[in-house]
Amino acid sequence: MVSAGVAVAHRPHPDSVRITALSAAIALNLAALLLVLRPMAPQIAEVFHAPAPVQVRWITAEPLPPLPPDVVMPKPQPVVAPKAIPKPTKQIEQPPPTSTHITDDSANPVPVADTTQTLVPPAPVPVAAPVETSLAYRTAPLAYPKDGIARHLEGTVLLRVLVDETGKPIEVDIEKSSGQRILDRSAQDQVLHKWLFQAAVVQGQHVKAWARVPVTFNLNQL
Repeated sequence: MVSAGVAVAHRPHPDSVRITALSAAIALNLAALLLVLRPMAPQIAEVFHAPAPVQVRWITAEPLPPLPPDVVMPKPQPVVAPKAIPKPTKQIEQPPPTSTHITDDSANPVPVADTTQTLVPPAPVPVAAPVETSLAYRTAPLAYPKDGIARHLEGTVLLRVLVDETGKPIEVDIEKSSGQRILDRSAQDQVLHKWLFQAAVVQGQHVKAWARVPVTFNLNQL
């Protein structure tokens, strides 16, 4: 039987001494690196965990343009009419009086009149007293009192009447009674309110006057 041989390549065995030395060197380098990096570990962690600073930029606003001023209309001024300027009057200059004789005024002073006068109030105008006269009748209505007719009263009353400037009675007095009060009062009232006389005239003017007026009540004249 034929056997064939296979050639196997020869591999050299690694050197254990060399491997051990390399491992020790690597271990020493790692230990030195860890010792160096240990104090810097918190700072590195802070770098990773600290937030990045944010830069804030302030933007200033531009100033607004000023507002236009309010337009104020001027108030209308009142129109004042010009005052009329009076024309100057021309004064005529008179020449001074000529005197041929010079006198000394100090020797003969001119007396000055006293201008202070005492004002005397005017005297009151005396009022003329009414005259006594007889007057004509203008209107003399006479009504018989009803009570006098019922009682059959008769009589004559003498009245004293004051008449003004128009002829109207302004005062009536009983100078002589008729003996009947009803007839006296009726005559006095009717003459004062219903009768009119002709006014008295003195020097062409109407004046007040007293007059005696008899009033008779007679049943036969009804």
